[in-house]
Amino acid sequence: MPVQRTIPGPPFYRVLSIILLPQTLIVRYLVAAVRLAEFSRILFKALDKEMQVASNARRLANKILRPHPPILLYCSDHRFQTSHVEAVDDAPRNSLQWRNHGTLCLSGIIHENRIPSASHLARLTLLHSTCSIMMSASYSSGAGTIEGSPTEAVKELFDKMLNSVAEHRTMPPNASLWSLIENCANHNDIKLLFDILQHLRKFRLSNLRIHANFNCNLCREITKACAHVGAIDFGKKALWKHNVYGLTPSIGSAHHLLLYARQHNDAKLMVEIMKLLKRNDLPLQPGTADIVFSICYKTDSWELISKYSKKFVKAGVKLRQTSFDIWMEFAAKTGLLQETVDSLWKIEKLRSDSMKQHTLATGFSCTKGFLLERKPENAAAIIQVLNQTLSDAKRPGITVELQKLVSEWPLEVIKQSKRGGKEGICCRFTKGYPCYGRWHIKLRFRGECPYGRPNQK
Repeated sequence: MPVQRTIPGPPFYRVLSIILLPQTLIVRYLVAAVRLAEFSRILFKALDKEMQVASNARRLANKILRPHPPILLYCSDHRFQTSHVEAVDDAPRNSLQWRNHGTLCLSGIIHENRIPSASHLARLTLLHSTCSIMMSASYSSGAGTIEGSPTEAVKELFDKMLNSVAEHRTMPPNASLWSLIENCANHNDIKLLFDILQHLRKFRLSNLRIHANFNCNLCREITKACAHVGAIDFGKKALWKHNVYGLTPSIGSAHHLLLYARQHNDAKLMVEIMKLLKRNDLPLQPGTADIVFSICYKTDSWELISKYSKKFVKAGVKLRQTSFDIWMEFAAKTGLLQETVDSLWKIEKLRSDSMKQHTLATGFSCTKGFLLERKPENAAAIIQVLNQTLSDAKRPGITVELQKLVSEWPLEVIKQSKRGGKEGICCRFTKGYPCYGRWHIKLRFRGECPYGRPNQK
């Protein structure tokens, strides 16, 4: 039999105890829960403070123990780097990028557990640009850079803008930034420009709560300034969709770098820029095709123009007449291979789908294609069409192109074919060229064939 617990005392007290006992336990539980919550809050607050102090101490210790010159400790302040973007930091750290921890300290300022105040760090930040330039003066920053100290105008604007952000906690006028961009004259000026862009980006996020980037016009002017002084390493950073500078890249920004590559006949730089366009989802434009085709033509790279023309066509880019002029002229110049001639007719089909009339370049490219196929009558028909459709101002160009057709083009074709090891095809071309001379006379243009028999020089 289970033993029943009885409460001693009179019956009245027994009934009162039975009623109040559960309520007393509940009150005790509630009081204990409140005390436990208060204790947990105090404990977690103390632990969080200790962890923050330990984290700051560990971060400062890492910066102190990292090898630096004896006077200045400087950590470069850039986004993570990839293999196709050239490094612009100092030589000992050219394989790393550091996130948003740009710091400048004098040796001896930090001792044991002493942490500089916010105002102290703000004053030290004013020395960031000068000290960073002193640190990087003895290193090379990669190809396409111009050595030298920052110009006085750029340095003065930079100091004013940085002082406005760090000391006065106000956004500097937009005119100051545009003036700084216009006055950039060397690589170190561009470095100061990107430094202040990063400070402005942080200020907009932390103080103004503005999460949007600067507009694309600013990025376009910055890449133009980079191309002007040859700071291509910084220009390529401006094409990244996610960057720490608050820039909004556009295809117009990339065009400035592509124009720099065309000016210097740098096909390698063109390939790098085209990779950046793909990785950052920048859309291809007809102007992009003009520049890319021109670079391929100047650097004599038929493989590259074939590769990128497929990309433009696949992307649905409506090519301009100038692009077809370069593309078809290059195909007609490339050589005597059948696949090259086939490519010429494929290009002509694409051109005819979007444009009705020939230009001098496309018309004579088709003429050369018929001559390569030994069809002089068709070639003559193309020139007659040009003579009827071209305006009076452009019609004299037919005579000039015919003279080039006889004197320059055969030499170029044979040179290209010999370069590819096609000497047998060259012999067949020189054997058939006298008939082209007779066709040329039929068109009433005097000229002699510069080729005789294959064994003649």
